[in-house]
Amino acid sequence: MTDTEPGRDWTDPTCPVARTIDLVGDRWSLLIVRDAMDGPASFTEFHRRLGIARNILSDRLRRLVDHGILSTTPSGRRHVYKLTGAGRDLFTAIVALRQWGERHAFADGEPRSRLVDTEGRPVAELRPHGQDGTPLTTDATHVERVV
Repeated sequence: MTDTEPGRDWTDPTCPVARTIDLVGDRWSLLIVRDAMDGPASFTEFHRRLGIARNILSDRLRRLVDHGILSTTPSGRRHVYKLTGAGRDLFTAIVALRQWGERHAFADGEPRSRLVDTEGRPVAELRPHGQDGTPLTTDATHVERVV
């Protein structure tokens, strides 16, 4: 994937957030990536877990493969999809979305799944830090725009 992909109409060609949303920002793509983080899965497994329409699932899997986020390998009569390096790099983004949801999308005491490490401990809250280790917020950062 390059910034000069033929025929690609980027929402905002110089913004990494906009470009990422163009590639994986719809509901189903992110849920497919989330589920692929549990290990390789077939079309049938994704369909069963997500309850997504077959034509939409087929389209999203094709797009994720085309953009290098998933790879596919034959396994008998089926294809198995697994995350590529680029797909695994979305882990931090998925965790950030999960943690935002834990703080803002559930009522107090409402049941929800938990993300834990291999020892069963909750994953620490993600927060950006500057080069010197200082916590960063929107008040302490700005975007340098391309001119």
